[in-house]
Amino acid sequence: MREVTIFDAVRTPRTKGKADGSLAGVAPYELTRQLVGALRGRYGDAALAAVERFALGCVTQVGPQGGNVALVARLHAGLPDSAVAVTMNNYCVSGMSAVASAARAVATGEERLALAGGVESMSQAPFEGDHAPFFTDLALATRLRYVSPPIVADFLATKAGLTRADLDAVTVESHRRAGAAWRDGHYASSVVPVARADGSRVERDELFRPQLSVTDLARFAPAFAPLGAMGHDALLTDAVPGLKAVSHLHAIPHCPPIADGAALVLLGDAARGAELGLAPRARLVAVLELDGDPLEPFGAGFAAMDRILERHRLTLGDIGAIEFMEAFAAVPAMFLRDYAVDPARVNASGGHLALGHPMGASGAVLMTTLLAEMERRDVEWGLAVALAVSGVACAVLLRRG
Repeated sequence: MREVTIFDAVRTPRTKGKADGSLAGVAPYELTRQLVGALRGRYGDAALAAVERFALGCVTQVGPQGGNVALVARLHAGLPDSAVAVTMNNYCVSGMSAVASAARAVATGEERLALAGGVESMSQAPFEGDHAPFFTDLALATRLRYVSPPIVADFLATKAGLTRADLDAVTVESHRRAGAAWRDGHYASSVVPVARADGSRVERDELFRPQLSVTDLARFAPAFAPLGAMGHDALLTDAVPGLKAVSHLHAIPHCPPIADGAALVLLGDAARGAELGLAPRARLVAVLELDGDPLEPFGAGFAAMDRILERHRLTLGDIGAIEFMEAFAAVPAMFLRDYAVDPARVNASGGHLALGHPMGASGAVLMTTLLAEMERRDVEWGLAVALAVSGVACAVLLRRG
């Protein structure tokens, strides 16, 4: 098996995934075209003409994200017709799963250079806009053990015994770190400004609020009891032994804002990179996709992390930079409470709670941030973990030097 090298990783700003968001007028395939253009500007036409695979994660594959958005984006970006174009939906893990698929193709020698990541324009293809029947058919959802994401988060908080104060603390800290990161230039190497049709440019993430305080959060009541009362709470209390009720703690600010955005990772084998003048920035040592019990709230993410570390005989103490998806506030609150980890190494430049969650892109966004953080902190090992409802997760392990 060949070693997989990361040459670069870039993303767009993350903006409000509504009609008034700054990227709402930019098509998803245009978001990816501008990322490809930035990489072409850095490395030249020959390097991008050598890409043999273009894999994109995308969750809601309807409207402007329909019709194999990876193929549409490949054509729109002027990548080679011979590059295999694949669109993947693995829920909020999709972007990382797309990178995983490309890494396997490189490792087996099927291809030598690939672009992989994800895109989601939630302003144009709204959450649950593909109208899967189990989103609304509770009998089917019960049979498939599908629970709406906010109820999964409240269930995790209930099961873990978290408090409202726990959720407030991690939310405020995510916003504070995001503000400090932008102030101090942490995103300078990884965020590509996006040009809009009117010639203006979107250069920064727009959802974070660095001055957010616990006092500000106190204005927001828990939001999801009505959703739970539609049948999701009953599904859980009927299925989970000993669970008498779901405690609804998450308010809207405890949820990652829906967002528009895209991210791409340029990866391949080192020899091919050297031929094209691409300098290695890290090695993708391992990737581990894992599915588990849909009613074990976000447990697959923790299991994927534990397994990838165990297989490589590492502990969290060995990892210098960690990007652990802030799927909802309960997730980082539980991680920081229950694991022996230095909080300064986890989501050091802010996470999804502050910066937003463009679903199909989020896994690749985590990898993009991780690479920049590893270099900024000058550390050897980095870990990114993405997780989603229905027991879906993925973890990647990067190494420098």
